[in-house]
Amino acid sequence: MTATANAWLKKIQWDEHGLVPVIAQEAASGDILMFAWMNREALARTVELGEAVYWSRSRKKLWHKGEESGHTQKVLEIRLDCDDDVVLLKIEQAGGIACHTGRHSCFFQKFEGEEWHAVEPVLQDPETIYTKTKKTP
Repeated sequence: MTATANAWLKKIQWDEHGLVPVIAQEAASGDILMFAWMNREALARTVELGEAVYWSRSRKKLWHKGEESGHTQKVLEIRLDCDDDVVLLKIEQAGGIACHTGRHSCFFQKFEGEEWHAVEPVLQDPETIYTKTKKTP
């Protein structure tokens, strides 16, 4: 990318770590599926591929959503909030599962009676989702 080709990235208010928070919203249902982070490279790759690519803070590397599970996120629209510091992806979720717990959404816990309760079912056992990436000793 040339300097002019990525000038749009300069509008974003990146945090002190060079990251911006990202919300993934299912376009068809309006459900908020997950929250993640992107750096400049992740957002540029997302635009290039048309699929969500995030920055994994724990692994300290780019993470193409669905690279292990197959549950990719096709990006239909990218929006920036009024303060230029939060990105919203309107996506189409492959397989209907966005969460590594096997649920549709990462926001499956609801606060009720001073406790958190899981209110969305596991659609697929995570063990079966990630078995292809596990290596035997």
